[in-house]
Amino acid sequence: MKARTLLATAVMMAAFGALAKQPVDNGHGGAVATISHQASLAAMQILDAGGNAVDAAVAAAATLGVTDPFSCGIGGGGFMLIYSAKEKRVIALDHREVAPASFHPGVFLNADGSPMTWSDAVPQGISVGVPGTVRGWHAALRRYGTMDFAQVLAPAIRVAEDGFEVGPNFHRINTLNEAKFSRFSSTSALYLKDGKALPIGSLHRNPDLARTYRDIAHGGVKAFYTGPIAASIVSTVNHPPVHSGVRVVAGDMTLADLADYEARLRQPVRSTYRGYEVYGMPAPSSGGIAIAQALNLMETFDLAGKSRNEIEHLYIEASRLAFADRNAYVADAEFVDFPQEGLLSKAYACERAGQIGMHAAPGAVAAGDPYPFENDLSVPLRPQPQALAQEPMHTTHLAVSDREGNIVAYTFTIESWGGSGIVVPGRGFLLNNELTDFDFSGPHPNVPEAFKRPRSSMSPTIVLQDGAPAFTIGSPGGSTIITTVLQTIVNHIDLGMSLADALAAPRMSQRNGDTTLIEKMLEFPGGAQAKALEALGHAWRETDQIGAANGIRFNADGSVTAVSEPLRHGGGSAIVQKQ
Repeated sequence: MKARTLLATAVMMAAFGALAKQPVDNGHGGAVATISHQASLAAMQILDAGGNAVDAAVAAAATLGVTDPFSCGIGGGGFMLIYSAKEKRVIALDHREVAPASFHPGVFLNADGSPMTWSDAVPQGISVGVPGTVRGWHAALRRYGTMDFAQVLAPAIRVAEDGFEVGPNFHRINTLNEAKFSRFSSTSALYLKDGKALPIGSLHRNPDLARTYRDIAHGGVKAFYTGPIAASIVSTVNHPPVHSGVRVVAGDMTLADLADYEARLRQPVRSTYRGYEVYGMPAPSSGGIAIAQALNLMETFDLAGKSRNEIEHLYIEASRLAFADRNAYVADAEFVDFPQEGLLSKAYACERAGQIGMHAAPGAVAAGDPYPFENDLSVPLRPQPQALAQEPMHTTHLAVSDREGNIVAYTFTIESWGGSGIVVPGRGFLLNNELTDFDFSGPHPNVPEAFKRPRSSMSPTIVLQDGAPAFTIGSPGGSTIITTVLQTIVNHIDLGMSLADALAAPRMSQRNGDTTLIEKMLEFPGGAQAKALEALGHAWRETDQIGAANGIRFNADGSVTAVSEPLRHGGGSAIVQKQ
């Protein structure tokens, strides 16, 4: 059976001219870049069947929910940016998870008033937000797609039923989650074998998820937010299926919480940078605002004649200042009137850039005061200084374009790797732990509240030049998403790298701390580039890898270049339709 499944996969791959997974592809048709080859093939199948970029993006996302279930899925939420070629505008679709009606600012406090540790809060019913992914897919397809759920979910249903071979990256993340998954009977049955991660090379099927997708294909969005699926979600959150002896903090979610969930169409954040228009997500994402602010800071400097290490120094320090403000002010704008206009002001950037010298700041810097740059004379919000909240470096991002010029940049998530660790019994998908993205104690704009969306760092980005698409970029990585996208933009625009080289280059993530996070891979630590920055006062903290970006470049000759990771997360898959 395994041989037959792998043969069927090979036949499908051959049909799309992509026998080998590759991180870069060029051509003149529709394009896709994801971290999963099966997901990229699913998008291509939809494009070849006449679907548009939105249709293909949902197909790829649904397939990622099968092949990369520890990062994303229908138990979570996301942010989708859409460029409409017909309307020549960018649309922001927010389907971030929301807190249930029972939530309040003290939900993550212990009996003595101290905040729970983040790691203790994750594998609990109370960490689960009302999922938004399916509602977001429905809104995208209904408004901007050409196909229905039955069509776009078909490739993912096939992969879930036929199965796929467990690879090293799936096994690595599975192994990291053994302890969390072993708490829950439904999860250990699906993702563990004798208490251990599924072995590399084994065939993994998920018939329960295939059945859930079929129910959605037949019944539409209501099949998820009402009826048996909704009842299963509520039951799982409120009575997590734990093994004997495991203690868990149950949630308090209702069927009304699910039935009342709404996706939001929002005005995207628009900024300019050295002749480009940069579009990103607004709040509750902090990504679009922080990236725009950091680019405004960078733009105050004339980079002519500056060396690579000088430009990278400016990038690091601009990121430090942007994160100081991001950490202090940004939250769900439906609940908090924070100073977005001031944060995005070019004049504010000029004032704030005065703090950037040619030597690294010795550590965390204070938040600035953007209120004088607001037209609205509202009462200023003066939050207490807040350290960067823990935010795991997970999630997934995909990029799709079609022959007509429509583009989708889509980042979606279940938050931590493996989310809450709770699989909905009989339904085959993990529930998110998104509510741990709130700040556990206040006063702070991002404290938990009923119906509130926790602050996010997801940063799908679309960049135009002279009114036409230039490129799109996005990444997973928790709060390092912001720096990954920002650094890729700086690499591409300021350092003149191709988008492929800009994406593959060693990453540095400064989020207003004493040290800057760098990757052990790519021989950056101890190398000439690192030493040149150390001479400017920068200090490092190492991690294995940062982000897993995907993007598309729209070239002057009308061709497109799809770009994914060559190494990180096992490498991604980029495919462009051939004429």
